[in-house]
Amino acid sequence: MKGLITKEALHKKTPQEITALLYEACLDRLEDAKDEINNKDYVQANINLQKVNDLLERLGAGLNYEAGIIADQFDAIYNYLADKVIEANVMKDTKKIDEVVALLESLASSWQEAMKADVSIQKHLAHKQKTSAYEKNIMSE
Repeated sequence: MKGLITKEALHKKTPQEITALLYEACLDRLEDAKDEINNKDYVQANINLQKVNDLLERLGAGLNYEAGIIADQFDAIYNYLADKVIEANVMKDTKKIDEVVALLESLASSWQEAMKADVSIQKHLAHKQKTSAYEKNIMSE
Protein backbone atom coordinates (compact mmCIF):
# COMPACT_ATOMS: atom_id res chain seq x y z
CA MET A 1 0.00 0.00 0.00
CA LYS A 2 1.32 3.41 -0.98
CA GLY A 3 1.09 6.54 1.10
CA LEU A 4 -0.72 5.25 4.18
CA ILE A 5 -1.88 8.01 6.48
CA THR A 6 -3.06 7.67 10.05
CA LYS A 7 -6.53 8.77 11.10
CA GLU A 8 -4.96 11.37 13.39
CA ALA A 9 -2.90 12.84 10.54
CA LEU A 10 -5.95 12.80 8.29
CA HIS A 11 -8.00 14.78 10.81
CA LYS A 12 -5.31 17.49 10.81
CA LYS A 13 -5.60 17.97 7.03
CA THR A 14 -7.59 20.79 5.48
CA PRO A 15 -10.42 19.92 3.10
CA GLN A 16 -8.16 21.11 0.27
CA GLU A 17 -5.38 18.76 1.36
CA ILE A 18 -7.84 15.87 1.62
CA THR A 19 -9.00 16.54 -1.94
CA ALA A 20 -5.37 16.42 -3.09
CA LEU A 21 -4.89 13.12 -1.25
CA LEU A 22 -8.02 11.69 -2.90
CA TYR A 23 -6.68 12.64 -6.34
CA GLU A 24 -3.37 10.99 -5.49
CA ALA A 25 -5.08 7.84 -4.23
CA CYS A 26 -7.15 7.62 -7.42
CA LEU A 27 -4.05 7.93 -9.57
CA ASP A 28 -2.20 5.28 -7.54
CA ARG A 29 -5.12 2.85 -7.79
CA LEU A 30 -5.50 3.46 -11.53
CA GLU A 31 -1.82 2.75 -12.16
CA ASP A 32 -2.07 -0.41 -10.05
CA ALA A 33 -5.18 -1.53 -11.95
CA LYS A 34 -3.46 -0.92 -15.26
CA ASP A 35 -0.49 -3.07 -14.20
CA GLU A 36 -2.86 -5.76 -12.96
CA ILE A 37 -4.77 -5.83 -16.23
CA ASN A 38 -1.47 -6.15 -18.11
CA ASN A 39 -0.56 -9.05 -15.80
CA LYS A 40 -4.04 -10.58 -16.28
CA ASP A 41 -4.85 -10.24 -12.57
CA TYR A 42 -8.41 -9.18 -13.32
CA VAL A 43 -9.76 -9.76 -9.83
CA GLN A 44 -7.31 -7.30 -8.24
CA ALA A 45 -7.79 -4.85 -11.12
CA ASN A 46 -11.53 -4.99 -10.45
CA ILE A 47 -10.96 -4.27 -6.75
CA ASN A 48 -8.73 -1.28 -7.50
CA LEU A 49 -11.08 0.17 -10.11
CA GLN A 50 -14.01 -0.16 -7.70
CA LYS A 51 -11.94 1.71 -5.10
CA VAL A 52 -11.29 4.46 -7.65
CA ASN A 53 -15.05 4.83 -8.11
CA ASP A 54 -15.47 4.99 -4.33
CA LEU A 55 -12.87 7.76 -4.20
CA LEU A 56 -14.56 9.64 -7.05
CA GLU A 57 -17.84 9.38 -5.16
CA ARG A 58 -16.15 10.86 -2.07
CA LEU A 59 -14.78 13.71 -4.18
CA GLY A 60 -18.30 14.41 -5.44
CA ALA A 61 -19.78 14.18 -1.96
CA GLY A 62 -17.29 16.76 -0.73
CA LEU A 63 -18.38 19.43 -3.20
CA ASN A 64 -19.85 22.62 -1.82
CA TYR A 65 -22.80 23.25 -4.09
CA GLU A 66 -23.18 26.76 -2.69
CA ALA A 67 -20.03 27.56 -4.71
CA GLY A 68 -22.22 27.73 -7.80
CA ILE A 69 -21.66 26.41 -11.28
CA ILE A 70 -18.08 25.30 -10.62
CA ALA A 71 -19.36 22.66 -8.17
CA ASP A 72 -21.81 21.42 -10.80
CA GLN A 73 -18.98 21.22 -13.32
CA PHE A 74 -16.77 19.24 -10.94
CA ASP A 75 -19.71 16.92 -10.27
CA ALA A 76 -20.11 16.35 -14.01
CA ILE A 77 -16.38 15.66 -14.36
CA TYR A 78 -16.39 13.16 -11.47
CA ASN A 79 -19.43 11.40 -12.95
CA TYR A 80 -17.76 11.24 -16.36
CA LEU A 81 -14.60 9.80 -14.80
CA ALA A 82 -16.62 7.25 -12.83
CA ASP A 83 -18.38 6.14 -16.01
CA LYS A 84 -15.03 5.75 -17.79
CA VAL A 85 -13.65 3.71 -14.88
CA ILE A 86 -16.67 1.40 -15.06
CA GLU A 87 -16.15 0.99 -18.82
CA ALA A 88 -12.45 0.28 -18.27
CA ASN A 89 -13.32 -2.26 -15.61
CA VAL A 90 -15.91 -4.10 -17.69
CA MET A 91 -13.72 -4.14 -20.79
CA LYS A 92 -10.39 -4.42 -18.93
CA ASP A 93 -9.25 -1.57 -21.20
CA THR A 94 -6.02 0.15 -20.20
CA LYS A 95 -6.56 2.89 -22.82
CA LYS A 96 -9.68 4.01 -20.96
CA ILE A 97 -7.66 3.98 -17.75
CA ASP A 98 -5.05 6.17 -19.48
CA GLU A 99 -7.80 8.64 -20.39
CA VAL A 100 -8.96 8.81 -16.77
CA VAL A 101 -5.36 9.16 -15.54
CA ALA A 102 -4.71 12.05 -17.95
CA LEU A 103 -7.80 13.92 -16.79
CA LEU A 104 -7.12 13.25 -13.11
CA GLU A 105 -3.48 14.34 -13.45
CA SER A 106 -4.68 17.60 -14.96
CA LEU A 107 -7.17 18.09 -12.13
CA ALA A 108 -4.60 17.19 -9.47
CA SER A 109 -2.01 19.54 -10.96
CA SER A 110 -4.51 22.40 -11.17
CA TRP A 111 -5.63 21.68 -7.60
CA GLN A 112 -2.02 21.85 -6.36
CA GLU A 113 -1.53 25.20 -8.11
CA ALA A 114 -4.75 26.55 -6.61
CA MET A 115 -3.63 25.45 -3.15
CA LYS A 116 -0.27 27.22 -3.61
CA ALA A 117 -2.04 30.38 -4.78
CA ASP A 118 -4.39 30.22 -1.80
CA VAL A 119 -1.45 29.95 0.61
CA SER A 120 0.18 32.97 -1.03
CA ILE A 121 -3.04 34.96 -0.78
CA GLN A 122 -3.53 33.98 2.86
CA LYS A 123 0.05 35.01 3.70
CA HIS A 124 -0.45 38.33 1.92
CA LEU A 125 -3.71 38.98 3.78
CA ALA A 126 -2.14 38.09 7.13
CA HIS A 127 0.77 40.47 6.44
CA LYS A 128 -1.66 43.19 5.36
CA GLN A 129 -3.68 42.74 8.59
CA LYS A 130 -0.52 43.01 10.70
CA THR A 131 0.55 46.13 8.81
CA SER A 132 -2.89 47.63 9.15
CA ALA A 133 -2.94 46.92 12.90
CA TYR A 134 0.50 48.55 13.24
CA GLU A 135 -0.61 51.60 11.25
CA LYS A 136 -3.74 51.97 13.39
CA ASN A 137 -1.62 51.79 16.53
CA ILE A 138 0.77 54.48 15.20
CA MET A 139 -2.13 56.74 14.16
CA SER A 140 -3.78 56.55 17.56
CA GLU A 141 -0.66 57.62 19.43
